[in-house]
Amino acid sequence: MTPRLTVVGAGPGDVDLITLKAIKAIKSANVIMYDALVNVELLEYASSKAELIFVGKRKGCYAYQQNQINELIVQRALRFGHVVRLKGGDPFIFGRGAEELDYAKEYAIEVAMVPGISSSAAVPAYQGIPLTKRNASESFWVITGTTKSHEISTDIALAAQSTATVVILMGMSKLSEIVQIFSKEGKSETAIAIIQNGTRPNEKVGIGKISNIESIVEEQKLSNPAIIIIGEVVKERVDLTEIYSKADLAQYNTQKTA
Repeated sequence: MTPRLTVVGAGPGDVDLITLKAIKAIKSANVIMYDALVNVELLEYASSKAELIFVGKRKGCYAYQQNQINELIVQRALRFGHVVRLKGGDPFIFGRGAEELDYAKEYAIEVAMVPGISSSAAVPAYQGIPLTKRNASESFWVITGTTKSHEISTDIALAAQSTATVVILMGMSKLSEIVQIFSKEGKSETAIAIIQNGTRPNEKVGIGKISNIESIVEEQKLSNPAIIIIGEVVKERVDLTEIYSKADLAQYNTQKTA
């Protein structure tokens, strides 16, 4: 079998938010290596003969370090053929997908990439928050809250000086610092939303202002995995429940409170 790696975006969490191309890749895989943020229901598309390997991290505990994942991809591809690297959201948005493709190519392994729906856009959308809207925001930033060195990204301070919507991934551990940065820019009254487990049945949402979001997080016990959205667009939140019938709405509300 030809050694092959396909890096696949699994989307933000809702199993229906995955592309047909991604499903085809999963079905054809001999080995699937998947991350912690991947909805495991997607593994039901895999062949019964496929090897399933969890390589994610939970609460700071790594199943494998990145260099070990790279080596495992090569080893499995050379031995079994098609390896699918299944990653949450989109693999090219803070997902190290490009690094894994580059590493595999060094060993003459064929590579392909299937984009995924990024949580940075889909999670706010599921809560009716448009990242851009006329008279509210002309652009948006997507920033990692925590860098490789575990420090807060310096881009957040730059973003806080703009009028753009700011979307921060992996930023809950830096929330106090984020609040301080925006407060120093005179934005303590700016709207902010924090969405935990976005697009999943156990989704939780906290909405407030920079000045009170920390108390809201404490009251609602919000934690990772979560996305932070800062900007006037949070006030433009659309009530999406109108698209559901009464029966669907009852089921929807049950899932949201589960």
